[in-house]
Amino acid sequence: MNSSNTRPKILVARRIFPEGIERLEAICDIDYVDQIEPLTKVELAQRLIGKDGALVTGSERIDADTIKDAKALKIISNIAVGFNNFDVEALNQRGIIGTNTPDVLTDTTADMGFALLMAISRRLSEAERWLRDGQWHHWEMGRMLGVDIHHSTLGIMGMGRIGQAIAKRGLAFGMNVIYYNRKPLSKDLEQACQATYVDKETLLKNADHVMLVMPYSADSHHFIGAKELAMMKSTATLVNIARGGIVDDNALVEALQRNQIFGAGLDVYEGEPKLHPGLLDLPNVVLAPHIGSATEKTRYSMMNLAIDNLLAGLAGQKPKTMINPEIWGK
Repeated sequence: MNSSNTRPKILVARRIFPEGIERLEAICDIDYVDQIEPLTKVELAQRLIGKDGALVTGSERIDADTIKDAKALKIISNIAVGFNNFDVEALNQRGIIGTNTPDVLTDTTADMGFALLMAISRRLSEAERWLRDGQWHHWEMGRMLGVDIHHSTLGIMGMGRIGQAIAKRGLAFGMNVIYYNRKPLSKDLEQACQATYVDKETLLKNADHVMLVMPYSADSHHFIGAKELAMMKSTATLVNIARGGIVDDNALVEALQRNQIFGAGLDVYEGEPKLHPGLLDLPNVVLAPHIGSATEKTRYSMMNLAIDNLLAGLAGQKPKTMINPEIWGK
């Protein structure tokens, strides 16, 4: 497994399924943080000292300070498709492999995007609260009127694997699909998704439903703010299943308070698990606690891919889903 005959030492920074620990225990000596709360940055840095590898989640921040004393560290495997919690340049400078878990959560996350889209468009959370409060006494023509999904225009911001999966779901609803991306898809992929590339402003002004599926970076911070929300139709919805910080939550709360847009469906937030307190008081927003990939099958697949990556890196083999392949072989 490594250059000596000793078992590699690894950190598992958060509670995972028992089957994952069993896989790792057969090969590695594990420092297992069997808790749901993330370690502090100082605790994480301390636990990484003397470790050959680590299994982390998207909540653990990996930067130069975190790894500076972890001299033996070869690989850090992230149980997440996003890796904005990794300072990739800091990893590269140390020659440490970073990995993530794409593909295995594509369809599940796309399903969640559509669940939020349908819930906010048809006011399901608001209607359920109203019903549970005992306010339903009779049918009324103008009660709980929503906006249509079928044969509307779906605007997708970010057209990677998940964005493409959402586009195909939109086609089943007869939606007109437009998208904005850093660069247009190939003609074959555009045809498969029956999607039309437009610029950001065109998408915001024309979409009935805006879905955010783009990666978070310094460039995409507050990609949707007051200016962008003002461009949207008053009947439009906004769904964010990407990352907190892509939306300026202060601006979104103000827009929802003024009914500037019809509503929003959110699975991610700035500074999560904390969220803007104004969101809790609004009827026109559906809130979920970052559960886009949360099905049993998908979470097991994510864990097992992360373990596959970790064990491959420890064995001197190239992991399947490296985020910094440029360092391989150096």
